[in-house]
Amino acid sequence: MSNRHLARTIALQTLYQWDFNGKKDWDLPAVVKRNLHEFAPQFDDKGFIENLVGGVIKNQPEIDALIIKYAPEWPIEQITMVDRNVLRIGIQEMKYDPEIPEKVAINEAIELAKTFGGESSGKFVNGVLGTIYKELGEKKPAALPKAEAPKTETPQTE
Repeated sequence: MSNRHLARTIALQTLYQWDFNGKKDWDLPAVVKRNLHEFAPQFDDKGFIENLVGGVIKNQPEIDALIIKYAPEWPIEQITMVDRNVLRIGIQEMKYDPEIPEKVAINEAIELAKTFGGESSGKFVNGVLGTIYKELGEKKPAALPKAEAPKTETPQTE
């Protein structure tokens, strides 16, 4: 398991607890520290988990609005807590984290869903995040066009 995958797993655990407890305000650094100690005592994530979870919590209204829009057959409260929080992690990384390529965010979310969700979780997460990616396009600015070589006029022959 890669370090980032382990970090996302602990972020999922933390968000699951947050969601399960009614999304109440709580001491995020303490919960992340406790989960790190319990699930990966030797792992130093250098703040990745806290930033990811903090970003999901901060952007939760916008993230949930995207889930509602792109999974209209599934009222958000009927989506399992695991799938709902995997989607939140994926959208947070896709939309708000310029360091993580969108396709990496989608692939990591699918892996989390397959590992911790139900039988169809991977397909569900892939469908929702894939649609969001297609609809919203890439969040990163398009590459600047390469400098064109100066055009030279070609003499016309008659």
